[in-house]
Formats: sequence, C-alpha cells, structure tokens
Amino acid sequence: MASDNISSIKIGVAGLGRAFTLMLPTFLQDPRIQLVAATDPIAAARTQFEKDFQAITVDSVEALCALPDVEVIYIATPHQYHAAHVQMAAQHGKHCWVEKPMAISLEECTRMMDACQQAGVQLMVGHSHSFNAPVLRARELIASGELGQVRMITALNYTDFLYRPRRPEELNTALGGGVIHSQAAHQIDVVRLLGGGKVRSVQACTGQWDATRPTEGAYSALLQFENMAFATVTYNGYGHFDSDVWMDHVGEIGQPKPANESAQRYGQARRRLETTHHTDEESSLKAARNYGGPLYAPAAITSNAYQHFGPVVVSCDKGDIRLTPLGMWVYGPDKEYFEALPEPAYPRKEVIDELFQNLRGSGALTHSGAWSRASTEVCLGILEAATHQHAVLMHHQVGVQDGH
Repeated sequence: MASDNISSIKIGVAGLGRAFTLMLPTFLQDPRIQLVAATDPIAAARTQFEKDFQAITVDSVEALCALPDVEVIYIATPHQYHAAHVQMAAQHGKHCWVEKPMAISLEECTRMMDACQQAGVQLMVGHSHSFNAPVLRARELIASGELGQVRMITALNYTDFLYRPRRPEELNTALGGGVIHSQAAHQIDVVRLLGGGKVRSVQACTGQWDATRPTEGAYSALLQFENMAFATVTYNGYGHFDSDVWMDHVGEIGQPKPANESAQRYGQARRRLETTHHTDEESSLKAARNYGGPLYAPAAITSNAYQHFGPVVVSCDKGDIRLTPLGMWVYGPDKEYFEALPEPAYPRKEVIDELFQNLRGSGALTHSGAWSRASTEVCLGILEAATHQHAVLMHHQVGVQDGH
C-alpha cells in the first residue's frame, strides 16, 4: 500500500483490449496506481474508460505520451506495435510497462532496451504468468537450496486459445500471431524463472493442424539450461482437452471451473465462431466482447485462487515441487506437504508490486527488458528449431538475478 508521503504511479493506457481487461481488476483495486489517461482506436472503449475512471482519453499513442501528468505508459497495443510504442514513450521521458510478448523480433527488443536506456527510463514487461505468487514462492524455495539443484522442469497447458475470436494478424505468425508469441511467452518466462534463466539450446516441434487458423496452434520443446537442467514445455490451443482439470478446476485467470459444468463448457469457443463467416465478422465479435463493447463481461474483481498457466512440476536433487492455484505441493526427501498461500488480495497484485518497488523503492526489475528479450529469444528459437529440425543455440540469455 502506498503511504501518505509516497505518491501513486500515474499511468496512461495505450490499448483498451483484452490485455487491459485482464488487468482491470488490479487497476480498480490497487491504491498504488492511478489511471489518468488512455487511448484506443475504438470509440466505445474510450467512452467506457472516461466513465469508469473519470479520466481523459486521446486519439493516439503519441498524444498519450505527450501528456505531462502521465508517468508510465502501459502498452497493451497489438504485438507488432510494441517496439514503436515503447520507443515513442521513451522519447517522451515516460517509463514503459509493455504487455507480453515484449516484441516479435530480437532486433525490436534491442531497440526497445536501447531507447529506454538512452532516455533514462525503466522498461518492465508483463503481465506474464511468472509474476504469479505460486511461481514466485517456488522460486524462493529453489533459491534457498533446501531441495538442492533444479534438474528438470515439466510444464504443459491445453486450452481453446486458437478458437477464441481473433483479428487477422492474430492468426499470422509474422505479425506476432499464434501460440508461440502469445502463449509460449508465458510458459517460457515461468520455466526460465524456475530453472535459473539461462537457456543454452532449444529443440522443438510445432503444429498447424487447422487450415482455417493458419498459424501455430501447438508446440512441444526441450530447453537445455546452461546449468545442465532441462525443461519440457508443451502447449495445445486446439480446444479439446482442458488441462484446468489438473489445476483443481481453476481457470487461467483464477476463475472456478466446476467439474459438473464441463459438458456445458466443452466446445464453447468453436460454437461461438460458428456465428462468423469471414474475418470482419470475427474481428467484430472480438471487439464486441472487449472493454466497452456490447458483449463485454468484466473479469472477476476477486478470486480465491491465483492465476496459473497449467501444470508445472520442478524436479530437484532432493525433491519435487508441483504448482497449484492455491500454493504448492512439495515432495521432499522424507515427506510430502502442501504449502498454502494466503488468498490473493486481488488478481495480479504481484505485477504492481514489482513496478512500485522499482519506481518508488529500491527494487530491481526481474521482468526487465534484458530478461524479456531472453524469453523472446527462446520463443523465436522454438519457431526456428521446428522449421529447420535442429537445435538452436541461444545468445542473449540472462540469469534470474542479473536480468536487470
């Protein structure tokens, strides 16, 4: 909580789409931040923002960056614009908080880092699920040395991601579409945080199994870390099996998914798409479901569970750790036990914790530009390894402690 003599962080929002709506419960409840302005190409979204926050909206990202009251630009625009918008914000002397993925090429990532360094402003990337409290607590246990060194990590997730309403560029890998840029960005961040950060090489296969959704919908990769630990990461976004059944029937954003309602949920994403017959209709359906649209449904303000990105098991010398939405199971040398975490005060509080500690305290950013460029490198490595069927070596990796 911000004390009386520490001012809240004044944020300008660039993009009021899906990423913004998932952060909205945090924005509404965290007293350490204040939303003072926003921009979005959709007028209904701007009108909704003005009503909800008694704040102004402007007609471009450049106009938002020029506002003197804005301290941080939260960049939640489409992936292909992240680099340009970070550079624009930095040139105006604004700190940058950019949604994952950081960018869609390493060259863009480097330009973003250079722009912020030259301007003397901070660059934080997220939300990614490596901010989640169970992941952070598992990292603390690993760092303590109680279970010895990490040897192997297994992470997987099965969702209906590919059949949620999409704009055309979201189904175009070259423009940042598909599950590698949008979903592997979460999973790679999680396993890098738990595995020490520095990936040495990547081997992978990807799947494109539906010609009507012409991008990667699935992948499986083997990551070798410099410390000789290794991780297998698997994702399937084709919407049949739902791995939330392995996460205590809790969904990705912490919402309950009761087992007795699974038949009703099954195939829901595909059925929704059956109402659209071309890309314009699908884009309109997505816009209607976004902030300010006629079908917009706000995310839950509170939750009894933490957000997650599917099952994760970390194997160490002396035991294993299994993450859950409520805490973690520890399978130690002598006993197994469950360490419950306190219920979340509100979703994604950990994101603001890191931002606030960096800008108002003395904390370094874990999810810095260097850290996030390294995750982007692994994601791009998955694409390259799958295309050429050989291991891809990494060159821009950083450890958990030296990511800043």
